[in-house]
Amino acid sequence: MDRGAEYLKSDDLDAALVEFKAAAQLDPQLAVAHSNLGMIYRRMGDYEQAIDSFVEAVRIDPFSFSDTLSLAKLYHFTNRLKNAIQAYLHAVDLKPDDFDAQLNLGVCYQQTGDYALAAERFHEAIAIDPNRSHAYVNLGAAMDAQGKYYEAIRAYKGALERDTMQPLVLVNLAHTYMNQDRPRMARNALQQAIQMDPQLPSAHEALGYCHFSLKNYDKASASYETALSLDEHLARSYSGLGCIDMLRFLEDETQSTLRDRALERWHRSLELDPEQPRIRKLIARYKSPTADPAEALLDQQRN
Repeated sequence: MDRGAEYLKSDDLDAALVEFKAAAQLDPQLAVAHSNLGMIYRRMGDYEQAIDSFVEAVRIDPFSFSDTLSLAKLYHFTNRLKNAIQAYLHAVDLKPDDFDAQLNLGVCYQQTGDYALAAERFHEAIAIDPNRSHAYVNLGAAMDAQGKYYEAIRAYKGALERDTMQPLVLVNLAHTYMNQDRPRMARNALQQAIQMDPQLPSAHEALGYCHFSLKNYDKASASYETALSLDEHLARSYSGLGCIDMLRFLEDETQSTLRDRALERWHRSLELDPEQPRIRKLIARYKSPTADPAEALLDQQRN
């Protein structure tokens, strides 16, 4: 163990690994040897061996918070969410006031779609340290996913109060406003985001949708085009531009080039994101516009 520690000080991981393996062979119940092996394997990028080592360390000493948290993070990093949740639950049982354990447990629940449980953990993290803005951001996303829009807005604003320069949080806030059918509030948030970061594609794309919902089609088109100039892989920008082209065609059906361009943009959108059933339906129905095509096309974008 002492020789392994000396090798670690000089970053000689291979030599340290040999010594800690020897220590673990001499005393298989020496939890700290397995813990050090896990740390070295993690630094080497051998995550499977690292997990095995931390599992053994926790089996021998189930009261080791650091080993339990390290195991949880490795499970999380390797996308084994169920295992990660169990390990994080063990960690927060051992140390309920650890911010990272509570926050990361919430993130795992969020990733598995358990938004109510995620929100509970984000609240716990905020109670431990109310000054870290990213906990409020996660809480906002969890609340929005549950349709609790006022709570989501409050959380996003809490994040912005602690760190005003967060354009992505403003984009999230704008999406929540749009979920409430408050496009003007969303537009204001997005304009702030773009002032902070003019090169943020998601802000321009969302602003295009705001303008579309307000029937400012020229501004919507300009915003979508700007978004695509920054990132040509934005499926919703293509679908939005297609909706605008189709609306203009429906106003003047002699302009068949607009219809053709709309269809091509929808096809391009589906190439980037095939999981858009409403865009597929639009393509299939383009020759039979509804009595209120603007509302129908807005509905396709919304979903």
